[in-house]
Amino acid sequence: MKPTDIRIDEVRFSYQDYLYRTPIKFGGVASDRVTLLDVECTVRTGAGKTARGFGSMPLGNIWSFPSRVLKFDDTLAAMKALTERIARITADCKETGHPIDLTHALEPAYIRAAGEVSRTLNLADPIPILCTLVCASPFDAALHDAFGKIHGLNCYHTYGPDFLSHDLGHYLGSDFQGERLDQYVSREPKPRMPLYHLVGALDPIEVSDVTKPIGDGLPETLPEWIRFNGLTHLKIKLNGDDLGWDVERVVRVDAAAERTQRERGVSRWFYSLDFNERCRNVEYLLEFLRRVKEQAAAGFERVQYIEQPTARDLKANRSNVMHEAAKLRPVVIDESLIDLESLQLAREMGYTGAALKACKGQSQSLLMAAAARKYGLFLCVQDLTCVGASLIHSAGLAAHVPGVAAIEANGRQFCPAANAPWEGRFPGLFRVSDGTMETGVLTGPGLGAVALN
Repeated sequence: MKPTDIRIDEVRFSYQDYLYRTPIKFGGVASDRVTLLDVECTVRTGAGKTARGFGSMPLGNIWSFPSRVLKFDDTLAAMKALTERIARITADCKETGHPIDLTHALEPAYIRAAGEVSRTLNLADPIPILCTLVCASPFDAALHDAFGKIHGLNCYHTYGPDFLSHDLGHYLGSDFQGERLDQYVSREPKPRMPLYHLVGALDPIEVSDVTKPIGDGLPETLPEWIRFNGLTHLKIKLNGDDLGWDVERVVRVDAAAERTQRERGVSRWFYSLDFNERCRNVEYLLEFLRRVKEQAAAGFERVQYIEQPTARDLKANRSNVMHEAAKLRPVVIDESLIDLESLQLAREMGYTGAALKACKGQSQSLLMAAAARKYGLFLCVQDLTCVGASLIHSAGLAAHVPGVAAIEANGRQFCPAANAPWEGRFPGLFRVSDGTMETGVLTGPGLGAVALN
C-alpha cells in the first residue's frame, strides 16, 4: 500500500439526453439522439484527504450493443440497468489503490453484472463486453480524475512508480515484466493535434446532395466544413456491403476535397476509412482498394489507415485475416479490442494497428496503448461522438500517447448543443479554424475537466 492510494467513498451518476443536429449512421443503422452518462466519485486517502472526480461518456448503444432483434430503446434501457449495477458495485468496493488497480479489480464484477442484467431482463441478445466497458468507462474516468485532483496533479503525472505500485507485468503478463506504464505514455500533452472530421454515410458532399437544409448556420456540405474548420484529415464512413457505392463515395469525397484544398492552397491531407466491420470478407476490402487506386490514385495515397473492416468476433471469423490488406495500409482493430487477448489475436490475424477509445475506459486504454506500442502497432484514438467532458477526456488520451497522429471529434458536427457549455472554457478544443485542436491546455488537475454544476 502507498500513502497516495485511494478508497472510494461515494458514487453518483446522472443522465443528459440530446438530439443530434443531423442523424449519424453506425453499422448500417441511423441514430438521431444520444444519452450522456455523467459520474461523480468521491475518494479518500489513508490520511483522510478527499476529492471528487468527474467522468462522462455517451452511451453509444448503436455501436457497443448492436442487435438485430432488440430495439434502440431496449439496448439503451439495458445499459441504464447495468449502469445502476456498476454504480453499486463501485460504491461497495473496499479495495484501496491506484485507479488502474481499482478498475482492474472491479472489471470482472462488472462483466458478471452484465450477464445478470441480461438474464433479469430476458434479453434476446446478452449485453456484450464492449457495451459493459462503455457503461463502466465514466466511473473509471471519475476515479482517475479524482486521483489527480487529490494529489494536485494532472492524471498523466500519476502513472509512474511513485503512484502506481505494479509494473505492466501485473496487468499484461510476463512479456511486460519490469516495464512501467510511464515508459509508454507522456506526462505532457502534444501542443496541438490535427482534427479528424467525419464524413458520414448520410452526409451531403456537394450542395446538390442537400435535400433538406438544416439552416442552423453550421456547414452542411464537405467543402463548407473544410473551409470552416481548415480541415486536413477526413474520416470516410462506408457501407461495407455495396462495393460500387463505397468506391464511388471515396472518389466523390476525394474530388470535393481536392477542389477545395486546391482553392485553399493546401497540398497535403489525409483520409481514414471506416466500414464499421460490415465487409463480409477481406476480399471485399482488397477489391475496394484496387478500384479506389484505379479510379482515384491520388486519393488512395491519402489513405492513412483503415478501421476494422470485418466482423468484430475474431474467434468466430478466423478466416478474415488482414495480412494482404495491411501491406497496403495499416488495418486497425477497433470494435474487437476489449482486452490483451483480443489484441494479440488481431496481430496473429494480420492487423497492424489498434484504435484506442476513451469509452473503453482510461485504465484499459492506457494498458492497451502500452501493449500496442511495445508491439510496434500503428495507433489512433477513435471517437464515440464524444462531447463536452468526454471529448476533453478523449483528446487528452490522444495527446498523451506517442504515435497517435490526430483526434476524432465529430460531436461538433452532430451534437454541438452538448459542446456549447464547454466552448468558453476550452476554446482551443471546441472552436477549430486551422484544422487542429489545442491539446497543450490539457494540463489541469485530473483529466482536466470539471463538472458543470
